[in-house]
Amino acid sequence: MPHDPSDRRVPSDRRAPADRRVPTDRRVVVTGPPRRTRPLSRSRPRTEIDEQTTLGHTYVRSLMRSQLRAALTVFAVLILLVGPLPLVFTVLGDSSRLEWIVLGFCVYPPLVLLARWYVRRADRNEKDFVRLVEDR
Repeated sequence: MPHDPSDRRVPSDRRAPADRRVPTDRRVVVTGPPRRTRPLSRSRPRTEIDEQTTLGHTYVRSLMRSQLRAALTVFAVLILLVGPLPLVFTVLGDSSRLEWIVLGFCVYPPLVLLARWYVRRADRNEKDFVRLVEDR
């Protein structure tokens, strides 16, 4: 039988004796103290919030302030957008068709955009707060 170079089996006469073979299915277990990159401190934001400390109160208050700031911004833009409508309708006269055009095309699309902006801003504020609390 000719020798095939791709055949990598060791001929039986060159194999190591049975007592010197290295078992391939043996597993090595390494034990030792667990490694930590940094020690866990008790001053984590979640703990501070749960225990209602002054620092925890400050974290929650910062979230509330950012949400209030977004709400007041939306309210101010809404007042500027809807507030002048009675004056615009007075100037237009008794043309109900123009009133509906103004409401449908000049007021409604900015209201939808304002609502989308507010929801995205509120979600971003909450995600930032969660990131802060979970120490990411």
